[in-house]
Amino acid sequence: MNRKELIIGFAVGIIANTTGTLLYILLFSDLGIMETFEAAMQQGHVGSLLALGAILNLIAFFGFLRIRRDQRAKGVLIATLITALIILFYKVF
Repeated sequence: MNRKELIIGFAVGIIANTTGTLLYILLFSDLGIMETFEAAMQQGHVGSLLALGAILNLIAFFGFLRIRRDQRAKGVLIATLITALIILFYKVF
């Protein structure tokens, strides 16, 4: 049971991060999704895009804590940490 809840939380974290990134691109960029991502790759701003997308993970995390789904909140936290490691990878390399 705990593993299933953790996986659900992880999936919600990945979906929230992806949705947040796409929402940010659609609202604040004049270019399309692929053009914005390519421009961010060229300018070295991919980490910033992913970090802004991770803001929705806060809502998911605290939402799960509020309804006492601690394992799901832990899954969202793991997804956020993996996003942070990806951002670190882009910043270093």
